[in-house]
Amino acid sequence: MDYTLIHYNVKAWEGRAYDYCMRNLQSLGFPVDGLAFDPDLVIRGLVIDKEKGNLVKADRFGYVKRAMHGTRMLSTQDVSEMYGRELVDLRKENRWEFLNTLFSVSEAVAYMQMVDRYDEGAISADICPPDYRGLYKAVGKALFRAHVEGQLKSEIMSKPELFVEPDPELPLALLDQKEAGKKLLLITNSDYHYTNKMMKHSFNRFLPNDMGWRDLFDMVIISARKPEFFQMSHPLYEVVTGEGLMRPCFKVRKGGLYSGGSAQMVENSLDIHGDEILYVGDHIYTDVSQSKVHQLWRTALICRELEEEYSALIHSRDHRATLIELINQKEVVGDLFNQLRLALQRRNTGRPAQTLAATNMDDQDLTESMQKLLIVMQRLDEKIAPMLEADGELFNKRWGFLSRAGLWDKSHLMRQIEKYADIYTSRVSNFLYYTPFMYFRSQEQTLAHDSYSYYQAQINGSAVDSTGAN
Repeated sequence: MDYTLIHYNVKAWEGRAYDYCMRNLQSLGFPVDGLAFDPDLVIRGLVIDKEKGNLVKADRFGYVKRAMHGTRMLSTQDVSEMYGRELVDLRKENRWEFLNTLFSVSEAVAYMQMVDRYDEGAISADICPPDYRGLYKAVGKALFRAHVEGQLKSEIMSKPELFVEPDPELPLALLDQKEAGKKLLLITNSDYHYTNKMMKHSFNRFLPNDMGWRDLFDMVIISARKPEFFQMSHPLYEVVTGEGLMRPCFKVRKGGLYSGGSAQMVENSLDIHGDEILYVGDHIYTDVSQSKVHQLWRTALICRELEEEYSALIHSRDHRATLIELINQKEVVGDLFNQLRLALQRRNTGRPAQTLAATNMDDQDLTESMQKLLIVMQRLDEKIAPMLEADGELFNKRWGFLSRAGLWDKSHLMRQIEKYADIYTSRVSNFLYYTPFMYFRSQEQTLAHDSYSYYQAQINGSAVDSTGAN
């Protein structure tokens, strides 16, 4: 439901979560005066380094490309010295914390601000263990308390219009699917009262013929306890009154409202299994990864930020085209420089250069030409470096694009999406622009050696460089 069927205003929802978190930290003695929620400080897909008090952005292989200590961005040299010999490994949960969802924004902002206060010596050892890992635990507990105590959700339920961004097309997209014979299920970790209130607000006014949100679904499961829902079986209860009273249940029925249970129970009750099910969610681990790994369900990831990134990419086309042209120029000049360098190297052993022109040059011409080419490359670097730094700033000035790590490579977030999500999109209502009978197929996946020049060279019978650089 959350951030999938219902999209929240991130500044409003996460801002209030942050406020409650900071109140709880202040009650424990943490210095929070003067701090304010800054949603631009972090983006989804970053990774918290709990050992060093850093927030990092890694590429698809785990190499750290950008990093921030507290709220201060680290220089390229600092990043290289700190992370040049290690990779981000999400399996090491005691050190790395991946920001899987927009719900992670408030926690990450609060933690990075507390790192600043810790470095200033403003946090005493009697309120928090004296390291960054202990500080992370303290912030996490404060935010968890804000969710558990219920004040945050009570405030949102009292004025949902302040926190929810309505999508009139979303209920109609689900209605298309239902009328096409698909079985729709809602599986959420939220409780009954919150689910009912928020779904009524977000769905009922956009449905035809006095339909209610419950009419869309063959089954609704609240308090599902994901990711355990996909990993093990919990007792199943049926919600039998409008006040949310429940009774033990051993067999589900169509249109029922339940609490607990398991993914295996869903499969058995509907007599469908594995890739017959498309599970749609926004959390890469709790939703997409675990349903894929344990149940082999098909998966769709909802990532609303893609809309802003797509717009930023369009407006960055001229910048990126200029940057790529400069890089291509540097590659041409660099290749010439390397040819001359190799010519000097081979000359010392009496071997000819790779090109006739370099073979015919004397030592002085070779040296002078190399010096001139080096100056050209340095001037190109002076233009390229700031443009690379600015690439993606239309999306986020600190971290660049969500899906990219540098100009050419994919981010660690994108690698997780590729690994666990069969499809991804910015909102569920995008399905309305396809028929409910659509079969989505992936685009051709190219490899480094799948270039036109390779095949053309094969056709011409000429020798080719078969090296594929990833």
